[in-house]
Amino acid sequence: MGGSCAQRQRPGRPRPQVLFALLLPLLCPALGQPVRYSIPEELDRGSVVGALAKDLGLGVLEASARKLRVSAEKLHFSVDAESGDLVVKDRIDREQICKGRRRCELQLEAVLENPLNIFHVVVEIEDVNDHAPQFEKKETCLEILESVSVGTRIPLEPATDPDINLNSIKDYQISSNPYFSLMVRVNPDGGKSPELSLEKLLDREEHRSHRLILTALDGGDPPRSATTQIEISVKDINDNPPVFSKEEYRVSVSENLPPGSSVLQVTATDGDEGVNAEISYYFRSTAQSTRHVFSLDEKTGMIRSSQPLDFEEIERYTMEVEAKDGGGLSTQCKIIIEVQDENDNSPQIIIASLSERILENSPPGVVVAIFKTRDRDFGGNGDVKCDISKGLPFKAHASSSNYYKLVTDGDIDREQNPQYNVTITATDRGKPPLSSSTTITLHIADVNDNAPAFQKSCYTVHVLENNALGASIAQVSASDPDLGSNGHISYSIIASDLEPKSLWSYVTVNAQSGVVFAQRAFDHEQLRSFQLTLQARDQGSPSLSANVSMRVLVGDRNDNAPRVLYPALEPDGSALFDMVPRAAEPGYLVTKVVAVDADSGHNAWLSYHVLQASDPGLFSLGLRTGEVRTARALGDRDATRQRLLVAVRDGGQPPLSATATLHLIFADSLQEALPDLSDDPLPSDPQSELQFYLVVALALISVLFLLAVILAIALRLRHSSSPSVWGCFQPGFCSKKRPGVPLNYSEGTLPYSYNLCIGQTGKAELNFLKCSAPLPSAEDIVCSGYPGALIPLHVGDDLTTHPETLTSQAPPNTDWRFSQAQRPGTSGSQNGDETGTWPNNQFDTEMLQAMILASASEAADGSSTLGGGAGTMGLSARYGPQFTLQHVPDYRQNVYIPGSNATLTNAAGKRDGKAPAGGNGNKKKSGKKEKK
Repeated sequence: MGGSCAQRQRPGRPRPQVLFALLLPLLCPALGQPVRYSIPEELDRGSVVGALAKDLGLGVLEASARKLRVSAEKLHFSVDAESGDLVVKDRIDREQICKGRRRCELQLEAVLENPLNIFHVVVEIEDVNDHAPQFEKKETCLEILESVSVGTRIPLEPATDPDINLNSIKDYQISSNPYFSLMVRVNPDGGKSPELSLEKLLDREEHRSHRLILTALDGGDPPRSATTQIEISVKDINDNPPVFSKEEYRVSVSENLPPGSSVLQVTATDGDEGVNAEISYYFRSTAQSTRHVFSLDEKTGMIRSSQPLDFEEIERYTMEVEAKDGGGLSTQCKIIIEVQDENDNSPQIIIASLSERILENSPPGVVVAIFKTRDRDFGGNGDVKCDISKGLPFKAHASSSNYYKLVTDGDIDREQNPQYNVTITATDRGKPPLSSSTTITLHIADVNDNAPAFQKSCYTVHVLENNALGASIAQVSASDPDLGSNGHISYSIIASDLEPKSLWSYVTVNAQSGVVFAQRAFDHEQLRSFQLTLQARDQGSPSLSANVSMRVLVGDRNDNAPRVLYPALEPDGSALFDMVPRAAEPGYLVTKVVAVDADSGHNAWLSYHVLQASDPGLFSLGLRTGEVRTARALGDRDATRQRLLVAVRDGGQPPLSATATLHLIFADSLQEALPDLSDDPLPSDPQSELQFYLVVALALISVLFLLAVILAIALRLRHSSSPSVWGCFQPGFCSKKRPGVPLNYSEGTLPYSYNLCIGQTGKAELNFLKCSAPLPSAEDIVCSGYPGALIPLHVGDDLTTHPETLTSQAPPNTDWRFSQAQRPGTSGSQNGDETGTWPNNQFDTEMLQAMILASASEAADGSSTLGGGAGTMGLSARYGPQFTLQHVPDYRQNVYIPGSNATLTNAAGKRDGKAPAGGNGNKKKSGKKEKK
C-alpha cells in the first residue's frame, strides 16, 4: 500500500520548509507511511482537509476516473469529485469522538479502483476551546470548625473541561476574603484542583458563615470560565479527619461482569468519636458517565456495577471517593478500575471494493474484491484469520494489516457457473474462538469462448421432385451457450458440389432460423442428389463458427410417361413393319416392344398391354417383357397383314402410358411381302418431290463419277484371270427392275444391307451383303470378295458353273430368342419374367437401366454378338436411295432387334449349316403413314 506523509498544519503554526514539503510526499509512499492531515475540530461542512488526490500523486481526472473515495466506520469525510480534495462531511466534535484521549486520530482508507488500491489516511483532530469549564454544583456548602488552624487546606470541588492541553483548565480564582486564600494543587496526571487555605483563625461568634465565589479559567484564546458559590459555615471543632486505608485503589474486572456485582469497597477511619467519627462516602471529581456505570454505598463504601461493562468502549475508569466525618472533615482517595477484555465480539467483515464484472477468461491472480476484518477485542481475541469456501476458483490472501484480496485461482467458465457465491469466514483466536461469515456474489461476464454446435453431425434431407418454389425442405439448428451477441447464431451456405454460380438458384438458407428453402422445382431425372456445407457463425469478436454437411436426396415422382423406342416412326411419319414366317410355330418370337421410362423405382416398372388387334387370338404379348409371340399357327383364312396397338404403362400412381403400333406381315420372303407393301402407295408430297428431284440430280452426278471409276476398274480387271470377278459385270445382270422397288435396299443402323435384284429370268434373287461402309447409291454393288455376294443370273446358265460365288447365308435358328441373362433392359433382367415382380430396391433398377445402356452401346458400335455374324440382323430396314445412317436417331437403349431370325454369332450359323426357313424375317417400311 502506498501513502503520503503530507500533513496539514493548524493555522498559526510554523510551516515546514518548502523543499522538505515537496520531497516528503515523494519519499513517504516508498516507506509505506499513511497520508496524515491535522485539522481543528468543529470545522464547517465542506471545509477542505487536504488535497488528497494530489498527495496520492493523482490528477483530478485520474482520481475521478478511478472513483477515489474514503471509507471508515463512521464517515466524517468525503472526497470532492471535482477537485479531489478531502472535505468535511459531518460535524467533528473531538470530545465526542475521542472521549478523554489526549491524542485524537481518525483512521481512513482511501480506495481507488481500476486497479484496486487502498491508501491509509490519518486525520488528527486538534482541540479547540469550544467548551467552557463547568462546576458540578452551582453552590457548594462547607462546614469548618472554628478550631481549624491557620494554613489548613480545604479541598474544593474542581471544575471539569472536556477540552485538553492548553484549552483545559489552567487556573482558579477566588473572590477576595481576609480569611481564605486559594491554592491550586497539581495532580500527578496533570490536572489542577482548587483548595482553600485558611489565612486567619475563624471565630464563629464573629462570623457564622463566609460566602466566596470560585472561578475556573481555561487556557484558550480567549479563555473561557465558570463560577460556583461556596458557602462556608463555621462549626464547632472536629480535629480528626477521616483517613483511607489507601490513597489509590486499583482493581481489574471482566467486561462480562453482570450489573449489580460488587467491584470494590473503600474504607476510611476517623479518630474522633461520636458524630465526628461517623463517615460517609461520596463520589468526588468523577465524570457523570462513570457515575452511571458504578454506584457507591454512602455508608459502607461499597462500589457496585450499575450497567454492563464494555472493554471496547472504555478500558479504564478513574474516580475519586471522598470520606467525610460528622464534624465535616473529609479526605479523598483515587480509584482506578481496569476492564479486562473478553472474547465477546465476533469478527466483522467489511467489503471495501467489489468488481462488478469478472471475465470468464480471467487469468489467475486477478483481484476481484478487497475486504478487511475488524475485531473490537484485544490481543489474541482480536487476531482474525480469514477463509473462503472450498472448491471455488478463488483464494484470499492478506495484503496488509487486516486487509485481504480475493483473487482468481483457477479456470472460470460462465457456461458452467454464471455466478459464484463466495462465503468469507473470519475467525478470531479467542478461547473459545468466535467467527462470522458473509457471502458475496460474483457475477461472471461472458466471453466468446464457445463455438456453435449443430444438433447433428450431418443432415440427410429427402425432397420429392416438382416441389413448390420457396418451399422449406429442411432446418438446421445449432446452439451456442454464450450470451448476447456471443451466442447469436447466423447460418449460411459456404460450399456445395453444385456450380457456385447456380447454387443460389437451387437452395438458400435463412440466416436467422436456419431453414433451408428450395429456390426451384427439382427434377429427379436431372439432379438426384447434391451436397451442401452449411456454417453456423456467432456474432462474437472474434467470431467462432462450425460447419455441417447436408445431403439433399431428390425423390422421384411419376412425372414421365413411358417412351417407346421400338417400333419407332420414321421422320416422315411412316411406320415400320415386321415380317413373320408363314410356318412360324406357336410361341415364335415375332418382335419386341422396347420402351423406357425416365423415372425410377416403381414409376419405371413397365407393363405391356394389347389395346387393339386385327386378330386377338393370333398373337400374345408379354406383360413385363413386351415380347410379341405367335399364339397359334397361321391359318388359311388369317390375313397376312396384322396390326397390333400396344399400350405401355408404368407403375406410378396414377400410371402414365404410351402406345405403339405394330405392323406384322406373314411372308416367307421379301418378294411375297412387296405386294402388300405396294398396295397402298404413299400420297404425293410437293416438298418431298422437290427433295427427291434434288437427290436424283445429285445421284446422277455421282453416277457419272462412279461410271468413270467402274470403267477404270473394269479395264484393270479385264486383264485378270478370275472369270468370277468379271462375271459380275456381264451384260444383262440386274437389267430389269420392278416398278416401285429400288435396286438397293439397305439397313442404316447396323452394318448389313439388303440388296434386291430381279434378273432377266423373272426370278428375284435376295441375298445379304456384309459391307464395311454404307452403299453410296443404287448402282454400287459389291460382289465376289465378300460372303453372300450376288451372282449374275443368265438364261440357261447353270448355277453350278460358278461354285465359288455361291457362298450361301447361314440359316437362322428356329428359336433365336435371347436367353434370360442376355435380355437387356427390364424384360431381359434376371429378376424379370412374364409375371415377375419389380426389384426390391432402386439399386437393382439402376443396374437394369445400366445394362440397357451398355447393350445399346454394343449394338450401335456393331459388336460381334449382335452384328458380327453373317445373319440377317438388320434393324428397322428401310429402302429408298436417299436414306443414310444420318437419318437414324441414336436410341442406344433399343438393343433388342425384333422381327429378325438371324443367328446370334457367326459360329452358330456355321454350326447349323441350314438354309433359311421361309422368309428372312426382315423389317420393311410399310409404304404409308400410320395414324395413331
